[in-house]
Order: sequence, then structure tokens, then C-alpha cells
Amino acid sequence: MRPVLKSRKLSGFTTEILAGFISSLSPEMIPATAFETAKKCIIDIAAASLAGFKMVSSKAAENMAKDLFSTGTSSVWFSGESLNAPGAAYVNSSFASALDLDDGHRKAMGHPGAAIIPAALAVAEEIDASGIDFLTAVVIGYEIAVRVASARDHEKLDTLSSGKWCPYGVAAAAGWLYKFSPHKLAQAISIAGVQAPELSASGYSKIMGNNVKEGIPWSTVTGLSALMLARNNYSGPLDILDHPGFYDSKKIISGFGENYVIENVYFKPYACCRWIHSAIDALLILMDIHDLKQEQISGIDVFLFKRALMLTNQTCPETLEGAQYSVQYAMAVAAIKGKEALCPMKPDLIGRTEIISFAEKIRLYEDLELTSLFPDFAPARIVIHSIKGDFEKFVKTPLGDPANPMDLGMIENKINLIADQNSFSNIASRIVDNVKQIENDDVRSLSNILGHKLDSGSPQKK
Repeated sequence: MRPVLKSRKLSGFTTEILAGFISSLSPEMIPATAFETAKKCIIDIAAASLAGFKMVSSKAAENMAKDLFSTGTSSVWFSGESLNAPGAAYVNSSFASALDLDDGHRKAMGHPGAAIIPAALAVAEEIDASGIDFLTAVVIGYEIAVRVASARDHEKLDTLSSGKWCPYGVAAAAGWLYKFSPHKLAQAISIAGVQAPELSASGYSKIMGNNVKEGIPWSTVTGLSALMLARNNYSGPLDILDHPGFYDSKKIISGFGENYVIENVYFKPYACCRWIHSAIDALLILMDIHDLKQEQISGIDVFLFKRALMLTNQTCPETLEGAQYSVQYAMAVAAIKGKEALCPMKPDLIGRTEIISFAEKIRLYEDLELTSLFPDFAPARIVIHSIKGDFEKFVKTPLGDPANPMDLGMIENKINLIADQNSFSNIASRIVDNVKQIENDDVRSLSNILGHKLDSGSPQKK
């Protein structure tokens, strides 16, 4: 039987209500469908991390963590090394978020998995948790993070960066694993929220092509450090979620236990901002239907919602991160190199003359009707001008959304593609096979696979 908050008498601050709910949960209360989605999320984050762990930004994070954090029992993925839980979670979150290939949630307008899964696994390793407890913590982390993020008025926000709200979910997931009392868990959630990275520059900076991006890795540390503080009687503002100008507290707690938000995550087939995916899907569909080659296209008009036009959208980005935030460049890569070139987008695609030339053919416009659909949808309408004529396509739900889902087989194909690109022969299948039955094991079997040292170009056979 699932716990349903509406049947209880709700009292206290929202943080206390959340903590009470979290503390009352046990694995048998969570539906099998939520656990199955959690497994997809874990495989997907492993795929994103396998693609991202060799990036310069990832190596910088790994080197910094070795200096800042202590040694411990939590695996630093693909390195053969370990750190304490906050250190390992920071590095692994850096890998997961490096290439903008990690999962997301439309209501939250951001990416929970790259914070919650590395944090939950790092803590699960530290305490030798069971696989089912790890899965439960992941479901809880998504639940709290997404509910908090969804309760904001996005029109009032200076930035939608995920690092502003991921710490809530990290504290919830890890706090459940640590078996915190409701009182201390409420304090930890409060501390995590108030000490979360502000990230205001992400909203006003014109240089999206930087490694900080949404601040997810450091927000992961913030969530875990909040638990360390609360454990030692540090307190936070328990009313942090109870001010209508910032959060709709009723929305946060409404319907708890009736369904789980993790079941409505989206997955990404392309390593770029999710706001670009509908336009890419539309382009690829039209090119396929009408057998269009890129040299036959003279121009493309792309109609988007307002927030998508606030991306940097450079036709000649100088960095890979800049390309991830460019509608024109990501579409040009898809048109010229194919969709596989976006899983992930690689540094050698930056500065390519033929891609830049195609990107310069693309014009962006706001469509007020599409703006009205955001954030529930991230749609796009495109018009291709070609020697064969003009062709139009509207995509409301890009591939990977719950209404246009990537099933488990497609997630498996994603991780296999990334592994094959790097000559890592069978790590993908080992990850998939382990996660599929992780509820029957402890987390060490998974962490041993993820923690095994990988060298680029060296097949990992066993």
C-alpha cells in the first residue's frame, strides 16, 4: 500500500512534511513502474558519463576533487580510484553533465539525474546499501527535486539552472539512505536549499560556452554537505518553501504517494540543450521524408518559444559547450553528419567550415503560440527552403519525452553506441545487465563495473 499524504493531517513547515513523508517510505511502497524507470535513468546516466568522463572539464573536476576531498570507499567512475561520498559524487556528476546528454523533467525545466544518481550511489557504496535501497533513494531524490523545482514561477526566475534545486533531491535521497530522523532530514533539506548555488550569472551571462553551465556537480556536493551539517545539529530555515513569492507549497506536497515523478522524465538522444531537440527532430524527419541532402537546402526558418531564443545560438561557437546551446549549430551537425554525431557531439566538430556555413542558413523566430506551451512542452516548427520546394514540420514532443518515449531498448542502444565509439567493448552490456537485476544484489557489483579504470581505445573484455 502506498503512502498518500492527503489522507493525513498536514502540519508544520513544508520541509517537515517532506521529511516525514520521506522517512515513512519503504521499498515495498513504491510501484514497480517507478523502479523500472529508475533503472532506465541509471543506465542513461551511465551512458552520459561514459561519453563525458574524458572531457577536459571532467578531468579538471577529477583533479580538483583529489585535492579537496578525502579518500573513501565511493568509486570515481572509470578511474579505478575512490574518494569519500561527496568527492566521488562531485566527480561523477561532472562526468554525467559534461555533454548535455543527461535526463530531464519538463515540469522541473532541468536535469535531476546527473546530481541524484551519482550522490545516491556514492552514499550507497559508503554504507554498503542493497540494490533495492539504492533504487528507492533514486526515486525519492527525483520526487523531491522535481516537486520543488516545479513549484516555482518560471517567469520570475533569473535562470532555470538545475543546480538551484538539485540539492533538495540529493539531500532527500542520501538522507533516506542514512536513515536520518524526520527532524534532521528537514533541517538538511532546508540547509541544502538555502546553500544551493545561486547561479544568477547563468541567466545574464552571454557566454554559455563555459564549463560551469547549470552548476549541477557542485550542487550535488551542497546537498550532501547539508546532511553532514544537519547530522551535527546545524540548522536551516525550515520555512524556506513556505513563501508564496518563491514557491507554491501546496503544489509541492499535493498528491504525494499517488504517482511518482520519475515516471515522467525525458531522455536525450542528442547531446545538446533539450530546447533544441524538437527542431532537430523536425529537420531529420523532413530530410528523410523528402530525401533531402544538406546541399539541396537553401535556408531554414525555425519558430521557437521565447526561452529557446535566449540561448547563445552562435553559428560559429568556439567551444563544445557553446555548440550545445546553439540551435543553429546543433541542427547543422545533424543535417551534415547525421544524428549519431550528436550522441555525443565531439570537440572535433567545432569550427568545421561546412557546419558553420549550414548554421548560417538557419534563422530563428519566436512563435507566441509555442511560447504559451512552455514549460509543459518544448516545441518547434520549422520551414525548410530547398530546390525541391518548401516543407514544414511541427514537433510538440521531441523523441525521449513521455509522450514520445525512448524505451529501454533505445537507452541500451545509446550506451552501446557510446561504448563502441570509444572501443570499450563490453562495459555497456555489463552495466545494463547489472542494473536490470540490481534489486536482487548490493550496489558493490554495479560500482565495481563503473569504478573499473578505462583507457581510451583499450577494449575492456572480461
